[in-house]
Amino acid sequence: MFMAQTLGDAFAFAAIEEIKEKMKIVKHKILVLSGKGGVGKSTFSAHLAYGLAKDETKQVALLDIDICGPSIPKIMGIEGEQVHQSGSGWSPVYVEENLCVMSVGFLLSGPDDAVIWRGPKKNGMIKQFLRDVDWGEIDYLIVDTPPGTSDEHLSIVQYLSSSNIDGAVIITTPQEISLQDVRKEINFCHKVKLPIIGVVENMSGFVCPKCKTESQIFPPTTGGAEKMCQNLNISLLGKVPLDPQIGKSCDQGQSFFSEIPESPATSSYRNIIQRIQEYCGLHHSQEKLSNQGME
Repeated sequence: MFMAQTLGDAFAFAAIEEIKEKMKIVKHKILVLSGKGGVGKSTFSAHLAYGLAKDETKQVALLDIDICGPSIPKIMGIEGEQVHQSGSGWSPVYVEENLCVMSVGFLLSGPDDAVIWRGPKKNGMIKQFLRDVDWGEIDYLIVDTPPGTSDEHLSIVQYLSSSNIDGAVIITTPQEISLQDVRKEINFCHKVKLPIIGVVENMSGFVCPKCKTESQIFPPTTGGAEKMCQNLNISLLGKVPLDPQIGKSCDQGQSFFSEIPESPATSSYRNIIQRIQEYCGLHHSQEKLSNQGME
């Protein structure tokens, strides 16, 4: 058993080193996490990618490691696309010239196929995505994760442990039942030494498109994300109000930035994305200084 464990550790170390080499040409790596399912994490991941790709000088990649519930292909309007393999590895699917996507959804025979895998197989799939996809030179790699703190989260953090992850963006909704699980997610980040970029409160109020009156659909009974972030000394990146057009755009595989540019939700997203870009720019500068100090 000891020999098997030693071999396992050696293979894991080899994979981490291979991925480290592959990730050298990926400038920024951002994980999108949530403690609770159904809080709009994949919607946020997709539109973070869309927002960053608005700058045509930047190359953006979106990696979907929600192995059992891969919704990114549907949200991005590329459901049914196939992954092609070449001498340099798997080719991701391109949404725009500077925005590509990889998901297990592209490897299934149909959108209703269930993925019934244990941890080791999920682990192997994530390793392949990081090591064998021909990402090319990327400015931003956004990783959409499943809810919780399980196999996929441990795998992605382990494999990117030597690749300088910028940090995690954690998505929640205002009610305590969601915040309860988000606190666990924050605890997970601290335990695995994953930096937290900040928290986004999704579905934060609803502005009536007719009368412009704001209502709290999910009341923040314990103070919402704002109070939690104050208590835990974590940045609140912003609050995104509910807008039915967001769900409609996702179902149609379209960016709501272009569909509803004047929506309060679009404005909130733009401000949040700007704050994430500023964080990543600062992180990159600190990383360069650290590397220079080690030389």
